[in-house]
Amino acid sequence: PHGTLTPGVPRGEPIPAEPGCLRGHGTLMLDDGSLIATVAGVVERVNKLVSVRPLRARYHGEVGDVVIGRIVEVGAKRWRADVNGRQDSVLMLASINLPGGEQRRRTAEDQLNMRQFFVENDLLSAEVQAFFQDGAMSLHTRSLKYGKLSGGVLAQVSPLLMKRLKQHFHVFGFGVATIFGMNGYVWVSPDRTGGAGAHASDGLNDVSDETRAAVPSALVTRDERERVCRVRNALLALDARRVAISPVTVAAVYEKSLQAGLAPRLMLLPENVATIVDPALSLLGGGASVEAGELDAHKDGGVLA
Repeated sequence: PHGTLTPGVPRGEPIPAEPGCLRGHGTLMLDDGSLIATVAGVVERVNKLVSVRPLRARYHGEVGDVVIGRIVEVGAKRWRADVNGRQDSVLMLASINLPGGEQRRRTAEDQLNMRQFFVENDLLSAEVQAFFQDGAMSLHTRSLKYGKLSGGVLAQVSPLLMKRLKQHFHVFGFGVATIFGMNGYVWVSPDRTGGAGAHASDGLNDVSDETRAAVPSALVTRDERERVCRVRNALLALDARRVAISPVTVAAVYEKSLQAGLAPRLMLLPENVATIVDPALSLLGGGASVEAGELDAHKDGGVLA
């Protein structure tokens, strides 16, 4: 029922490899020359390099990735944000838009006013700009589609299930706007743009006092809350079944839950998760599942993360 499965190995399993192969992450070369897996995951081969990608692991960023983070510290000329990685990412003061889109050098006054932009526990969408020498990610929000998030709900799923998309900002036809962060954080909120699609996030990065004060005044109706909760639970259901997460799979689970007559609060019951995810998966064809069979077969073996 899960379609085409990617070959996987449990921890300690020998990995078939040709002589002269190179040992990559998640593997160990024994004295006799054989290669074994040190984590339960999926075998990946690039020429002679053999590595194992864990089924459960922290987010490893790439330049250009769209991510969602939570501010954990306000420091000198920078904010630190949790992006579900091995260490906190850094957002420099010079990497954000100033109110009104003003282009100038940051001054000492801007440093004193940093808490007017972001404070602890604020959620924001950003893009991975570069990496520091210690491996920490450097973020930037110098685009109108990035910035502070409010008026929605955050869903957390496995980063390994996130599909790389041409457009990570998506507005569903049933009136829900989403941001699919490659780090496994997905932002779900009511669509206030009337289905404007690509322009749905144009106001995110307006940090002016007028915009920030106006955000809480937008009332969310009961129907909007229900649609947002249904999308959020569709994401968690896909995560529970280890199915690749994209707008197509989320919409399929959403529609199937409506056809089944399930209230959002009932979607995550074990007997209902399979009902709404598996038939939707069969409509998408093979290949949409990500290591589902391997995870079920080897989860007793554990994963080193």
